[in-house]
Amino acid sequence: MESLSEIGVLAGAGLLAGAVNALAGGGSLISFPALLALGYPSVTATVTNTVALWPGYLGGVLGYRKELSGQRRRSVSFALTSIVGAALGSVLLLVTSEGLFDALVPALIALASVALLLQPVLKARIGRAAESESRGHNRLVYPGVFLGGVYGAYFTGGMGVLLLGILGIFVYDDLQRVNAVRSVLSLTIATAAMAAFALFGPVDWSAVAVMAVASLAGGLLGTRVARMLSPTVLRNVIVAFGLTVAMMLAVA
Repeated sequence: MESLSEIGVLAGAGLLAGAVNALAGGGSLISFPALLALGYPSVTATVTNTVALWPGYLGGVLGYRKELSGQRRRSVSFALTSIVGAALGSVLLLVTSEGLFDALVPALIALASVALLLQPVLKARIGRAAESESRGHNRLVYPGVFLGGVYGAYFTGGMGVLLLGILGIFVYDDLQRVNAVRSVLSLTIATAAMAAFALFGPVDWSAVAVMAVASLAGGLLGTRVARMLSPTVLRNVIVAFGLTVAMMLAVA
């Protein structure tokens, strides 16, 4: 079992990660480096992180019940698409070598952050004709959500950031309501990946026990904070955080 100091680090990382995931995703950019700092191998760290943060994703969905009202059809159709991508991403992670995964991590985090940064520009260029669709979204959202599922299961870090970037481009709605759907997709992808990793992945269950409880508390707290932030502030804070972590891992 971990020492008291390690337990404190895991609990703190889980709490912060759960809160950030509820805000707009990117909480794994806190908890994943924390696991690496404690000496966990990268693949073990990412599968442990995915399982440990699952309660936080659940807490985020519960906290966004109001914003999810009237979005059941949209949420279900996107979630089913993301499950297919998550199944593929889980398999890819379990067969990827440790060295290749380590090399890809900084690029994956940077990709997620840039996607969110460019969201307003890309959304404006996709075509305003799509805004008149009865369902309020462009059909290109489906391949985007599929790829988000692949990414999210393969590397949880930045999953919510990437998903919010995709949904923000192709879904025409208030950012808080879009963020609520993002929370559903994050939970769906994490559930699919967790099932695969619990059966076949090198999960460290002692770390999960500490981080899971903390991430649930953080998830419930994060949704309250998210409602108080403007869309611009929310986006910029997460982009800055994601790019900083990507640079730190790239030079480590």
